[in-house]
Amino acid sequence: MTSVPLPHDPLWPRAGGWPAPTGSRTDLALVGVPTWRTSVSTTGAHATPAAVRDALRRYSPALITGPDGMPVDLGELDVVDHGDVDEPDGPEGEARARAAVGAALAGARAVVALGGDNALTVPVALGAWGDDLPTAGLVTFDAHYDLRDGVSNGSPVRRLVEAGLDPARVVQVGIADFANSAAYARRARDLGITVVTLDDLRARGNGAAGLADVVREALDVAGAAGGPVHLDVDVDVCDRSVAPGCPASVPGGLAAWELRALVRAAAADPRVRSVDLAEVDATADAPDGRTVRLAALCVLEVLAGVALRPR
Repeated sequence: MTSVPLPHDPLWPRAGGWPAPTGSRTDLALVGVPTWRTSVSTTGAHATPAAVRDALRRYSPALITGPDGMPVDLGELDVVDHGDVDEPDGPEGEARARAAVGAALAGARAVVALGGDNALTVPVALGAWGDDLPTAGLVTFDAHYDLRDGVSNGSPVRRLVEAGLDPARVVQVGIADFANSAAYARRARDLGITVVTLDDLRARGNGAAGLADVVREALDVAGAAGGPVHLDVDVDVCDRSVAPGCPASVPGGLAAWELRALVRAAAADPRVRSVDLAEVDATADAPDGRTVRLAALCVLEVLAGVALRPR
């Protein structure tokens, strides 16, 4: 996506451009984790954090209608950008990513990690959970189980379970037909993972309210032990028309508004301490940058959710 000059209006501030941390308490911390080297398909996902930061400038940090019916200026929240983790793939890179996420979260109400392929979920979740791994939970918005053998962007859920995450506190929302093997479907069932398929999600109906109900139920499962919940947002859960920059997105996935509603509903729950945005390849996006722009909007949806949390 090519950067273009944007008009200046003092009454319309732009999102993004957030400062580096100063040591004070913040509402949201941003960390780039540009994993890409173990992807099972060709990807340029390491270019995505910078592209998302650029796309954020296209948007206003404002909710038109808040809980009291009045506009909410998200620009009044404290957001800091910790920059990118250098070479986050491999054991040493994952260690750097874990440390960066843990440090960012220590001074924030929540942290968003900009991927990168889905391999980032392992170090980001472990870095956010720290010593709370025995009670932690995981919710994924993803078309795929991510239970593959080996180490790749297709294996983060399996690797987290092997690291000590209780699979009974894993909820996978958006799992799609023709995007997974029967073997991995059986593996999810045998592990006791809660699966909400794309068809299940749509059968619930009732628009945004129905999606919020699904999120609430998912967080009750993932947060059952009282520990922190990590949210993995794999943008390839969306329909290929809105996410052409996701190598594995397929026709028939979620609409952009559905993903945004799911992300905001999850981020509004204080049990969600960390979020990753995964599987967007900025180098393979449509000319209008629609996938990167959707990822940027998901960052703002997390910020909106944090703003709506009870203080």
